[in-house]
Amino acid sequence: MIRSGIRGETVLRGALTLLPLLAPALGHTQDAAPVLDTGNTAWMLTSTVLVLFMTIPGLALFYAGMVRSKNVLSVLMQCFAVTALITILWLLYGYSLAFDTTGMVEGEVNFRSFIGGLGKAFMSTINLETLTGTIPESVFATFQLTFAIITPALIVGAFAERMRFSAMLLFLGLWFTIVYTAMTHMVWSGVGGLMWDWGVLDFAGGTVVHINAGVAGLVAALVLGKRKGYPTTPMPPHNLALTVIGASMLWVGWFGFNAGSAVNAGKLATSAFAATHFSASAAALSWALCEWLQKGKPSVLGAASGMVAGLATITPASGFVSIPGALLIGLSAGAVCYSAVTRLKSRFGYDDSLDVFGVHGVGSMLGMLMLGFLLFRHDPYSAMARILFDDYLALKRENPGSNDFDLFYSIVKSRRPRWNEDRIMEFCAGKDIKQLVLLLLITEYEIHPLRDMRLYEALKGKVEILAPRA
Repeated sequence: MIRSGIRGETVLRGALTLLPLLAPALGHTQDAAPVLDTGNTAWMLTSTVLVLFMTIPGLALFYAGMVRSKNVLSVLMQCFAVTALITILWLLYGYSLAFDTTGMVEGEVNFRSFIGGLGKAFMSTINLETLTGTIPESVFATFQLTFAIITPALIVGAFAERMRFSAMLLFLGLWFTIVYTAMTHMVWSGVGGLMWDWGVLDFAGGTVVHINAGVAGLVAALVLGKRKGYPTTPMPPHNLALTVIGASMLWVGWFGFNAGSAVNAGKLATSAFAATHFSASAAALSWALCEWLQKGKPSVLGAASGMVAGLATITPASGFVSIPGALLIGLSAGAVCYSAVTRLKSRFGYDDSLDVFGVHGVGSMLGMLMLGFLLFRHDPYSAMARILFDDYLALKRENPGSNDFDLFYSIVKSRRPRWNEDRIMEFCAGKDIKQLVLLLLITEYEIHPLRDMRLYEALKGKVEILAPRA
C-alpha cells in the first residue's frame, strides 16, 4: 500500500524542502512558506463539528435505542462522559503522544517510531501563528480530538449493559493512553512513524479508529464474559426510533469524518465526500437484501446497521477510490458484515452486545483489503503515471544511446506543446524519472504540495510504487 494523509509536521517540512524542485512547475520561489487558507480552515472547522456530532448525540442515540430500556441512561452517560474524559486527556498529553515527531527518522525504527514524546503536552506549542499545512494547528488538533473521542466511544457498544461506570472510565482512559495514541502515531504522525514508513494507507481511520475499536471491543467482551441470560434470553432493542435517528446523525457526520480527513476543501475532499455517501447507501441495501433472503423480510435495524458498516468500510479508502469502487465496497460491506454479525458471532459464541467488532472491525478490515485491489484500477493519477513511465521506457528502448535529459525533453514537449524550449529545459533539468513524472502529475491536475498536502503525499507514494526499477 502507499502512504496516506498529511498528519504531521514532518511531512510539511518535507514538502517545503521540495519547493525549489517544484518551482519551475508551480511558479513558487525557494522561500515559499505555508499560508493560512481561510476556505480550508472553514471546512475543517465544519468537519470538526460534524465528527463531534457523530458521538454526541449520534452514536449515543444509536446505542441507546439498541439496549434494553433499563440501560438507556447508562449508555448515554457513558458516551457523554467519554467525550469529556478524552478531551482532557488529549489536552494533557494525548495530542503530544500522537503527533510529536521529535526523534523520528525516516527508515529507522526506534522508540519514537511507536509513540511520540511530550513536546506538545498541554498543547503548549500551539498559538495563533502555528499552522499545520494551510490551517491553524489548533483546528487540526481539535479535529484529531474528535477522532480520539469517537474511537473509545465505539468500544462502549461491545460491553454495553455489563460494566460499571467507574471501571469504564478507568479502562477507556488507559486504553486511550496506551493503545490509541500509539496507533495514531504509528499510522499518521509522518515520516519515521512505524506504519507510515511501511507505506500503510489509511485515509480517514480504518486502522486507527475502526479496526482499533473493533478489536478492543471484542477483547473486552471476551474478558468480561456474556451478559446474564445471553443468548437464551431475548434482549431486543427497546426503541429503534432512537437508533434510526442516531444512525442518520452518524451518516451526516461521517462526511466530516472522511471528507474532512483531506485536511483541505479541494478535490480530494470532494472525492471522499462522494465515496462516503455511495458506499453507505449500497451497504444499507445490501444488508437489507441479505435479511430479506434469509428471514423473508428486511428490518430497520438491519438497514441502519448496514449503513454504518458501509461507512466504516469505506473510511480507509474514501479518498482513493472512484465512485464505482466505493459502490462495490459498500455492496460487499453489507453482505460481509451481515455474515460476521449473524454467523461469525454465533459460531464462536462471544457476546459483542452491539456488534462493534462485526460492523466496525470486520468492515474496516474488508475496506483495507479492497483498497489494495481498487486503488490503481479506478485512479486517474496512477493511470497517468503508468502512461508516463511506459512512454519513458518505450523511448529508452527505441533510443538506447540517448541520455535521460533528451528522453525527458521529448516526453514533456509532447505533453506540454505550448511551453517554449527554455521552460521545457528548465523543467527537465536535474531530475530523475520519478521526479519528472511527479511534476507532470502536479501540473496536469493543478496540485500544490502545501495547499493539497494529502493528495500530494499520495501521489508521491503512487509514483514510487509504479516507477520502473533501475
